[in-house]
Amino acid sequence: MKKRLLLMCLVSAVSTIALMGVTSKGLHENGESAKPKTVEISFDYVKQSGPGSNQYAVWIENDKKEVVKTLFVTSFTTKGRVREGQPIRRGYTYRPTCVPTWVTNSKVVEMPDAALDAFTGATPQSGKQTFTWDFTDSEGKKVTKGKYRICVEATLKNDFRVLYTGGLSYKAKRGELTLNKEVIGQDDAYAGMIKSVKAIVY
Repeated sequence: MKKRLLLMCLVSAVSTIALMGVTSKGLHENGESAKPKTVEISFDYVKQSGPGSNQYAVWIENDKKEVVKTLFVTSFTTKGRVREGQPIRRGYTYRPTCVPTWVTNSKVVEMPDAALDAFTGATPQSGKQTFTWDFTDSEGKKVTKGKYRICVEATLKNDFRVLYTGGLSYKAKRGELTLNKEVIGQDDAYAGMIKSVKAIVY
C-alpha cells in the first residue's frame, strides 16, 4: 500500500514538472502558444514607370469596414508631391484613384498630418514586401474578439487597380489564409505590379 502511494506521488510530481516545463516554453495548459499570434502579409512588388501607378495600401478592418490599423500606405497617396509654386496637397485629393477603398474606409480626410507618419512610407524599390499585424489597433491595444479582414489595395495605373481581401477571426488558426482578388478597371501590362499576395497566421 505504501509502495503504491509512493508511486502515485512520484507520477504526480513528474507530471507537474513536465507541465511546468511546457508552460515555461511559452505554452498554455491547452497546448496553445502563449505568444500573441501575428499575421504576415507579403507580396512581390515590381515598380512601374509613368504617372498614376505604384500606389498601394495594406490595412486591417473590422466587419463594419472600419479600419482598425493601417500597416502601410505609399507617401504620395497621403502626402502628395511637392511642386514648385504649388501648395502641398495630399495625393488622393487631386488623384482620387489612389487606393480609394482605403481612403474611404480609413477616413483619412479626418486625420491630422502628424498621424500619417505612423504608417506612411516612400514607394519602395522592386522586391518582396512584408508587413506584420500583431492583433493590435492603431493605438497599440489588443483588438477585441470578433471578425476582421486583411486588405491589400494597389493602384496599378490611373483608375486600374486591384483589391485583395481575406477574413479572419480573433481565434484564427495558424496557416495561410484564402484571399479574394477583385480587379477594377482594364487589365493591361501594369497588372504585374503586385503578385503572389499571401497572408499567413503564425
